[in-house]
Amino acid sequence: MQRLTYAAIAVALATLPVKAEELTVATAGDQNMVDYINQYLGPLFEKANPGDTVRAVGTGPGDAGSQKILERFDAQAAAEAKVWDVDVAVVHEKFAGPMVQKGYLEKYRGNIDTGKLVTRSNAKNALGSDVDGFVMPMFNSQTAIAYNPALVANPPKSYAELAEWAKAHPKQFGYNGIKGGASGVSFVMGWVYAFGGGDANNLMTGPFKQEETTKWDGAFKSLADFTKNATLTPGNAGTLDLLSRGEIAMGPVWVDMFYSWQANGQLPPEMKLVLPAPGMPGQPMHYVVPEKSGHKALAEKFIALATSPEVQAEGIVKRFNWYPGIDANFVKPKLDDATWNKLFVDITPDDLANNGKPFPIAPYNTAILEAYEKSVK
Repeated sequence: MQRLTYAAIAVALATLPVKAEELTVATAGDQNMVDYINQYLGPLFEKANPGDTVRAVGTGPGDAGSQKILERFDAQAAAEAKVWDVDVAVVHEKFAGPMVQKGYLEKYRGNIDTGKLVTRSNAKNALGSDVDGFVMPMFNSQTAIAYNPALVANPPKSYAELAEWAKAHPKQFGYNGIKGGASGVSFVMGWVYAFGGGDANNLMTGPFKQEETTKWDGAFKSLADFTKNATLTPGNAGTLDLLSRGEIAMGPVWVDMFYSWQANGQLPPEMKLVLPAPGMPGQPMHYVVPEKSGHKALAEKFIALATSPEVQAEGIVKRFNWYPGIDANFVKPKLDDATWNKLFVDITPDDLANNGKPFPIAPYNTAILEAYEKSVK
């Protein structure tokens, strides 16, 4: 009789509803980041986890949005809050390191199956900070060289080839310097990686060494000569506009912006991309989990779904023309041929793995921009 009683209790407990949880996701970035979670990713997660809900809170575009998340974490740490009011955050790369260094984040990537699908180094090192295990890339934005095949039959495969091509084709390469948008900045950083004469890996991973900055004179002299022979464009959009009108034949662009312009008919469909060796910088947005989240297990399930090949294919690649946060080879089986051929034929997953670089760590980044201002007129 007693056994039946215990069995009845067990059955009764099993039928009790599990307490529903609300997952709060704070995301930096434009409104499309909030819409992506509230309108697509959240409902998808809620369907897979009946009763649980997802609420996205936008903190604003650019670095300022990530800064607000960091300040929120600072405030809760200072208040010694036992449970923080954010369960998942989406932050820019440069803020992941400080969050890890302050002890704010959970080391969770090893707990989720999709963690092993990440192959790019930016999931381990964020602008010189060790973030290995603490972040999962939501997506990777990437710069590359756009070109008009009618004017460039054999696009340069390296910065060295590009420099030679530009000499033979005056004013046909256009870029926006360092003040008109980040695609120009990325091009300059890639130039220093290629011709800087020092340790390019040290520029990306640190630590900062003052003596490295003394090795760039030749690179900036050649860049000054190159720029005199180039067309300076008014911004990221300006480079694309000049390409669309045939006024230049090549120039650095953000890949997602390039494909969005093509989709809208603002850029001819025959335009192509190349990612020259030794590479150009891009940057990820990272999913992080606060160490004092009140819903860690649910947060991990959410990020596992968000970084699954299926969601990376549909949500990241198809909706935004972003490169996936996980290795693209795992996403390929989930994409139709047309989408794959649009995003991964000109620049292959191997190209991304080999030539998709991070920006330099902050002190080198500043030093390069200052050197450019002094040398390139």
